[in-house]
Amino acid sequence: MSLFSNLYRGLLKTSSRFSDGVKSIFSAKKKLDQSLLDELEELLISMDIGHKTSKLIIDRLASIKFDKEVEHNIITQQLMSEIEAILNPVVQPLILDKNPHIIMVCGVNGNGKTTTIGKLAYKYKNMGKSVMLVACDTFRAAASEQLNIWAERSDCFIVTGEYGNDSASVAYRAVSQAIKGSVDVVLIDTAGRLQNNVNLMEELSKIYRTIKKLDGTAPHDVILVLDATTGQNAYSQLEAFSKMVSVTGLIITKLDGTAKGGVVIGLAETYRVKLHAIGIGESIEDLREFTSKEFAKALFGCD
Repeated sequence: MSLFSNLYRGLLKTSSRFSDGVKSIFSAKKKLDQSLLDELEELLISMDIGHKTSKLIIDRLASIKFDKEVEHNIITQQLMSEIEAILNPVVQPLILDKNPHIIMVCGVNGNGKTTTIGKLAYKYKNMGKSVMLVACDTFRAAASEQLNIWAERSDCFIVTGEYGNDSASVAYRAVSQAIKGSVDVVLIDTAGRLQNNVNLMEELSKIYRTIKKLDGTAPHDVILVLDATTGQNAYSQLEAFSKMVSVTGLIITKLDGTAKGGVVIGLAETYRVKLHAIGIGESIEDLREFTSKEFAKALFGCD
């Protein structure tokens, strides 16, 4: 199945709501007046694009001179263009340019963080890279067990610690080993911290500082995994994690299970943090890089 087909399938809930909403708004009238613009803005906000970004899109739409009567498909095409323009500056694949390339992965429990790490490991192994997984969630046995399963599935080396061990010391041991050995990629799984838990967030910061002591340029990427189904809560999660570590990029998961796919657009416009990939299914291959154009088309269910 092609990337676009996967995107189209994965974003079906969101695209149905978008396209049906636009058609409904244009069912009674054709003139793009202020009343219709207000309805379109409300639709965008309801898709978790956010008030600021929705207003920006509508303001751009209002500045365009359309015919007195305009069909919904013309507006849909223009909305797609505006969304593509917002996404273009931030959509960027994860580039491995260090050796070892150290990636710290953060996120709230349930966001699909450990699964995302497993999918990244599988991808990099298929690229011929040697991959090390690091289990720094030392207070949740299930986390290490889950990461072990992914290590076996992707044939990767894994470093773990005893239950209750200092997570920063596990990271130190793993990164030291990776620097001395022939490891290409290090994927560090951190505890699924709630962003309002100060002690746990500070522990995350300690792991970050510990890695930097070993390599002043590391971690080379700090990825925050966000769950699309949480909608607006994704904004507060990004803000909270960014206060503790320098978040360099995002991976958005569970886009196939929500009608809130618009959150990707709001995050892109509001924070300008690199967007590396999206999760659109449970398969090990369903973590996908994508282009702005394909995402915008899939968002509206267009071929």
